[in-house]
Amino acid sequence: MNDQKKRASEWFSTLQNQLIQILEDIEKEAILSQYENKPCQFTRKTWPYEGGGGGTMATLEGRVFEKAGVNVSTVFGEFSEEFRTQIPGADKDPRFWASGISLVIHPHNPHVPIVHMNTRMIQTQKLWFGGGADLTPCLPLDKDTQDFHAALQKTCDSFDSTYYKKFKEWADTYFYLPHRKEARGVGGIFYDYHNTGDWDRDFAFTQEVGRTFSTIYPEIVHRHLNTPWSEEDRKIQLKKRGRYVEFNLLYDRGTQFGLKTGGNVEAILMSLPPVVEWKVA
Repeated sequence: MNDQKKRASEWFSTLQNQLIQILEDIEKEAILSQYENKPCQFTRKTWPYEGGGGGTMATLEGRVFEKAGVNVSTVFGEFSEEFRTQIPGADKDPRFWASGISLVIHPHNPHVPIVHMNTRMIQTQKLWFGGGADLTPCLPLDKDTQDFHAALQKTCDSFDSTYYKKFKEWADTYFYLPHRKEARGVGGIFYDYHNTGDWDRDFAFTQEVGRTFSTIYPEIVHRHLNTPWSEEDRKIQLKKRGRYVEFNLLYDRGTQFGLKTGGNVEAILMSLPPVVEWKVA
């Protein structure tokens, strides 16, 4: 493993540990009586990848976070003949290396937004970074949306004044359900195939996306952590989770990438909520 791969994979593992600690601390802070269980901790499970490498799946079924997953993996191998034509740099040489972190949180409290974050580095005959973060509130509040976007914009602007507009628009286009004609949530940023020719700067940007998320999302959680919710709020939440499932199974590129490259199915599908409801509109 060369130095760049080593630094990237070590960072994703470091970020996983930091996020796990943050979420476990929040589990202990809830005082609302509607949180019936005791504070819970993550369970970690390692898994091997057939080609080489593997990952660590960390999942939590808690009282604040009804289901949370913070997974990391570093894998390498060869793309299948069917899939290699879809990946830059893999059409003539199917070998790849990929490392990244993926997080999805489904809170118990409908006032706390669902959230997704992932960042990754992939190398074929080409090398690039990708990832982003997006918020899916069940009961949207303008301040949460504005602060989430402001934090991401500040990070983007510190690297390039064009990043935020471009990556926000990419997220708005990507996190969209065509069959519903609606957005999955209130967006965020999404970037892929990111290689400016300056690896250290691109890596620093990817790290900063992770750090920004680990600050702004817990801040939003704390605003609503002990806000009571009603049965109607819960129904709205379960319906919104249904939209989340539809997107991840029908359109999410990370899900398709993982399944088509022989990844760990449990880890790939950890993004699905524990309880969900569909209703005829």
